[in-house]
Amino acid sequence: MIKNFAWARLASGVILMEMKKFSELPYERIPFETIREDMTAVTERLANAESYEAARQAFLDYEKITAHVSTVMSIAMNRYQIDTRDPFYSGEREYWSSVSPRIGELRTDATKALYSSKFRPEFEREFGELMFKNMEIQMRSFSSKLIPGLQEESRLTNEYGKLIASAQIDFIGEKRTLPQMTPFKTASDDEVRRAAWDAEGEWYNEHGEELDRIYDELVKVRTAMAKKLGHKNFVPLGYDLMNRNSYTEQAVKRFREAVVKYVVPVAYEVKKAQAERIGAKFPMLMSDEALFFRSGNARPAGSSDDILAHGKRMYHEMSPETAEFVDFLYGYELMDVLSKPGKAGGGHCATLMEYGAPFIFSNFNGTQGDVEVVTHEAGHAFASYMARNIEPMSARHATLESCEIHSMSMEFFAWNWAEGFFGADTDKFRYSHLASALAFIPYGTMVDHFQHIVYEHPELTPAERHAEWKKLEKIYRPWLDVSEIPFYGDGRRWQAQSHIYQRPFYYIDYCLAQTVALQFWALMQEDREDAWRRYMALVRKAGTETFDGLVATAGLDTPFGEKALETVAAAAKRFLDGFDAGSLK
Repeated sequence: MIKNFAWARLASGVILMEMKKFSELPYERIPFETIREDMTAVTERLANAESYEAARQAFLDYEKITAHVSTVMSIAMNRYQIDTRDPFYSGEREYWSSVSPRIGELRTDATKALYSSKFRPEFEREFGELMFKNMEIQMRSFSSKLIPGLQEESRLTNEYGKLIASAQIDFIGEKRTLPQMTPFKTASDDEVRRAAWDAEGEWYNEHGEELDRIYDELVKVRTAMAKKLGHKNFVPLGYDLMNRNSYTEQAVKRFREAVVKYVVPVAYEVKKAQAERIGAKFPMLMSDEALFFRSGNARPAGSSDDILAHGKRMYHEMSPETAEFVDFLYGYELMDVLSKPGKAGGGHCATLMEYGAPFIFSNFNGTQGDVEVVTHEAGHAFASYMARNIEPMSARHATLESCEIHSMSMEFFAWNWAEGFFGADTDKFRYSHLASALAFIPYGTMVDHFQHIVYEHPELTPAERHAEWKKLEKIYRPWLDVSEIPFYGDGRRWQAQSHIYQRPFYYIDYCLAQTVALQFWALMQEDREDAWRRYMALVRKAGTETFDGLVATAGLDTPFGEKALETVAAAAKRFLDGFDAGSLK
């Protein structure tokens, strides 16, 4: 049996393991045989229960088992990402990657038992109907026939991650990782900035064939899995794997069309003004788009420790709930944010379900993005903390596009504390943050559009995929001249977007969430307290509502209608046009 540790009971009655600092959390691999034994036993209890009380207890025991498994796996995966060279956790990462599909099969068996339970009406009354809607999606997206494909997919995504983490670029006398190149890519010195873009592009070009091979194999593996389930291509399976429970491909297509209609023209004008401000030609080169102001982009006013200290002060002042949360986060050292050799790229917030605790992983690099870790990833962490006592555990997490509302909106709620992060660069930060949020929507939508093309036409060659990306660049980012650097000019920019390899169809979630976050931002300009109340209403719902339901809870417009994008694009344009140009040199 899976062992018990020390547990603590919250006032709500929910039981959680006693918390320790992340570095001190115990880790011990759980043999798959033990997981199978325990999950099979609880599934049988659930299927054979003669009373609702017995079925309910079996379900809660199942959740306890899966929470323990996911927590142990999360500890291993995050420790591996902190140092991908660590041989122990590298081995644990490979172990969990290999057994995860088999655990998925056991979870599907338990889901089927619960879904077909004769006590389903009682479960729906206590835990809600959405749980069963999500079960339908889970059941139709998994089959034991997929296990070899899922294992191969995991191997390939791990290969991509290791390749990216291994990057060592010779630049200005030192070898640097990809995250460590970012400050140079936004430098105000034109020669340094353009050289940094060249150096990074050269690294990607040197590994271009390998990147093409990995992705080509991923497309084939995913397409084969979809066909085993009776789909024409991977798109329907991709949507199910993202648990799209309140909108369809057609709705996303309408969103893409609205982005082109309302957001691209405004972003084009914002970018044109940027080119004039920095004295660059227009359409802009990739390296020039990275520079917002001739005197340099907004930079944090202090060190990494200063950023973290001001972040703690900010959350103490923001609300009683955020104050309690940040004390928990910092007190148990639930963050690893400094970039270092061997560390995986990117950033994320994981949940240690058994502890009711978030964990933030990121790569500080001395840019504005460091502050956005303390707002964006901490927004995820705050939502996770607020949901820690919800039952069932499966309702603690909303679908991913809803989770991104938590984080992207928190970035804007943090504006009142921007001066403590940026000092004299505060106006620069607010301008570039809003302008970037607006311009991101076309880019993120382009990533999604590209993936639809790829998976609807899996027969495309790597060269044909690059050509499709180049076509989309002209539609979604007409303010750019990508010819400067071969990597971009050849239509390979997508190879640097890890989500395309590792989480297909995730990227549109950011765009949908950004549309909602910009609505919160617009409300803040009129009534900040009302905006915060609406935000907290949405956060407290966690995963008990669909994406559309959460947006409605906050009293906002759905991104799938034209009104939302038309409104936020116009509001952002008014705000940006109204900035004092003297503070943005």
